[in-house]
Order: sequence, then structure tokens, then C-alpha cells
Amino acid sequence: MRSRNLVPDVKMCKYFEFVNLKRASPLASSYGGKPVMNVLLKPALFFLICFGLALPVLGQNNPDELKKKVDAIVSKAYGEAAVVFPCRLKTSGRAKMGRWKDVENCVNPAHDQVDWEDHAAALRKIREDERISREDLTVAVEAALTEQTISYDKVFIVKDKREDAVLLPLSNSLLKFLPENSLAGLTLYDKKGDLRGVFVGQYSYERSGGLEFLTGYNMVNFQYTDLNGNITAPGERFLLDSFGVPWSAAKHQPGFRLPSNKLLNVR
Repeated sequence: MRSRNLVPDVKMCKYFEFVNLKRASPLASSYGGKPVMNVLLKPALFFLICFGLALPVLGQNNPDELKKKVDAIVSKAYGEAAVVFPCRLKTSGRAKMGRWKDVENCVNPAHDQVDWEDHAAALRKIREDERISREDLTVAVEAALTEQTISYDKVFIVKDKREDAVLLPLSNSLLKFLPENSLAGLTLYDKKGDLRGVFVGQYSYERSGGLEFLTGYNMVNFQYTDLNGNITAPGERFLLDSFGVPWSAAKHQPGFRLPSNKLLNVR
């Protein structure tokens, strides 16, 4: 919690000190050419008048300090995840599609390297100390996660003589950590190497758990503009390596973004 320095308004204090000295007089006095009423000021009231505007206000905080603290926690979380990076991304098939298994065995372990409980506890402490709302903390955390997103060239290593022909597979695991608006506008190809359209963005949906699960679970899919100009999706299925975008165009874009739900204890 931050407050302004306790610096009194000297003019106001002198004014009310003058009034206080004149309180026994039945006549009105004047100060600065203006009439002054007979006022009896108690010490506590005198203090509040002189220092009231300088008193700290509950919930007041310094945005820069809040950002600094949240950024530090998020940076530590990304540092833990990045221990796994970079991962070797091999290709297969005529289309030189990256192997979805390589993606899955990279980004999911990176997520699991993060000490979520420790960082969530640190953020709760910030919220208590700074006396800020959950909404304000959420905004700060989301902004920090986006600012510190790791680009794909730091997540994967692609060693291929024809690197410009390699496709980054849009598997469910990759889409799960894909930052919003990343890869938008890139050409989309299927695993045969045929052009299918232009990537638009990802979205999540809940899938039924079936007999093996008591509850449903979240899946991630994507939309693209097909060759006829229509926005469509691959369908609710495990994507694996069915579609991909050019690695050469994707590698410098934001790629790995940690989710906020575990940091904020939101399911």
C-alpha cells in the first residue's frame, strides 16, 4: 500500500490555529478579508483538517510497483519452464511436417516444471499486502504473461537442409500454449503439403469425458479461412500433425505462453 507523504497544508493549519485562538470571542473575526466563525477545534479535528488529505487511503497502490512485483514472479515461472527449452523438432513425410510427439514432449513437460503453488501463494500475498482486487491482479498477471511469452525459435530447434519447407504442426498441445493472435494470417497446409487456407486463431471447448471420465475436459482447436473464403475448423478431434504453418514464418512469433489459471487458482 502506498500513500503520499504526510505534509500538512501550512496555510490551512495557521488559519484554523488563528480561529482556535479567537474561539472565546463572541464576535466574528476576519482572516484574509473573509469573516471567520467562532469555531472550537479539538486536537483530533485539527489534525484531520491539516493532515487529512495526506492520510493513506486503503486500497491505494502504485501501479509501477505492482507491475514490478508481478513481473518478477511471472519471470521466475517462465525461467522454470524454459529449463526444458530448446527442444529438437524433427520432421517426417513429404510435407516435412514437424512431429507432434516432439511438440508434446517439449511444451507439456515445460508446463510441469513450474512451481505453480509457490507462485500462486506469492501472488496471493501481493494481493493482500497491496489490498487490490482480484480483477486488478488478474489484469496484471495476464499482461505479464503476454509480455514475457517465449518465441518459437527459443522453444524448438529445427535442423533441416530445407528449413524453409518445414511445417510447424498445429497439435492440441501447441495450441494450448499459443498466445492470442499469434500465427494469425499464416498460410495453412495439411500433412500432405496441400494448401488449405489461412490460419485465423485458436479457441477452446469442453469435450465430454465419456465412460472413462466423470467430468468433461477442455480441448483446443483452431479456425482458418479456407480457399473459398469461408471460416471453418478442422472438427472436434485430436489434431496431432494434421495441419501446420511454415516454420520460417512462425519461428519469430510469440509461441509459448504460460496459462494464468494456476497462478490465479482458477479452474
